[in-house]
Amino acid sequence: GARHLHGPLRLFVTLHCHPMAALTTEPTLRRVESDALQAACPDPVNPAARDAAKAILDDVKTNGEPALLANAVRLGDIVAGDAHIKTKEECEAAYNALPADQQGVLDRTAARIRTFAEAQLASVTSTEIDIPGGRAGHTIAPVNAAGCYAPGGRYPLPSSVLMTAVTAVTAGCKEVWVASPRPTEVTMAAAYVAGADGLLAVGGAQAIAALAYGVGGVPPCDVIVGPGNMWVTAAKSLVAGLCAIDMLAGPSEVLVIADGSANAKIIAADLLAQAEHDTEARPILVCTDEGLIDEVNKELQEQLAVLPTAPVAREAVKKGFAVLCSDIDEAIAISNRVGPEHLEIQTEDADGVGKRCSNYGGLFVGELAAEVMGDYGAGPNHVLPTGGTSKYSGGLSVFNFIRIRTWMRIDDATASQTLVQDAVALARLEGLEGHARAAECRLPPDGERDAKKARKS
Repeated sequence: GARHLHGPLRLFVTLHCHPMAALTTEPTLRRVESDALQAACPDPVNPAARDAAKAILDDVKTNGEPALLANAVRLGDIVAGDAHIKTKEECEAAYNALPADQQGVLDRTAARIRTFAEAQLASVTSTEIDIPGGRAGHTIAPVNAAGCYAPGGRYPLPSSVLMTAVTAVTAGCKEVWVASPRPTEVTMAAAYVAGADGLLAVGGAQAIAALAYGVGGVPPCDVIVGPGNMWVTAAKSLVAGLCAIDMLAGPSEVLVIADGSANAKIIAADLLAQAEHDTEARPILVCTDEGLIDEVNKELQEQLAVLPTAPVAREAVKKGFAVLCSDIDEAIAISNRVGPEHLEIQTEDADGVGKRCSNYGGLFVGELAAEVMGDYGAGPNHVLPTGGTSKYSGGLSVFNFIRIRTWMRIDDATASQTLVQDAVALARLEGLEGHARAAECRLPPDGERDAKKARKS
């Protein structure tokens, strides 16, 4: 899912822990009683990060490109004197320098993301209907410019470049810019494959400032999307309103609903796939089989022992947990309460269980539908809501980059009179006389004269 590299806990848990069968040097998921879970949607913005981000935003807004470059150098994005923009031609050169197999991976992944985004876009069309005396409708239009942030910290993420920029280009945005600090050749190549107009080799709040205010050769963006660290999230929260943003997301999370038919090795691998994102990530197992919980914990220990990213994943496992449920109904209820970013269903009737789940960012049905397939471009986007916010929001899509604009036209004054008279009446019910008189101007001549006489009397 979206690689979010910061944030507070999203689940506040009163621990009722059970002793684990065996203690080793590797952690296991602690056992938590279902009634100890309290879903929460806390502020994902760190207060200290907000203050730091505001200072950078104000600096860049006031002082422009010199401030952008000074902050980028100070924070290690670029070396003084280095170019902060990677042109489309430079990104193409990076793509051409890749081995053919890596080019193929980027091309195929982008194609699957594009196909899904095209299907989403086709699901909403311009439309119009009859109204009294005329027609009304809506039109679909993309925003002009989109800014797509991709992290460049612990793990450079060309997949996030594809997920964000391909979607923006498919939506029809005239300009699409990627921002990513210290971009690798693969990151630059991904920007080229996505169809981006350029890449800003700057990160953090300074990158968000450039995208929002149009600084340093980047156009002011109407929408800024993509996952990032706590300073990126804080900066996005501060520019929201000046431009649109996709979400304020926290650390990555995965919840697996499983029964006795599930494969412990696969579940453990999927939990660790999220755990390795960040020490604050949350691996969660909700299970109807006590023996499976023990098997998963054993697998977690064995796989952690040989996982190259274990130093990060180990800390996340310590913060994860497992819940033993009396039946699948309870498991579904817990999942709906949590509203996880990623929800995997590994049960006998996975499709049926999945259809009964209501709150999630992305749903992965069955043992074969690994969440990592979603991360790496099955089609649906991997930028997804975290921290329980799936209860009222969804993942990144073409809909983040389009506007639905409504219009109306009156062609027949006589046929529109019921509408006009209702507008006059409603305006006076609300005490807005100016509204009423503006509507009365659309009455036929005799009606307008009568309305004036009525007001004078």
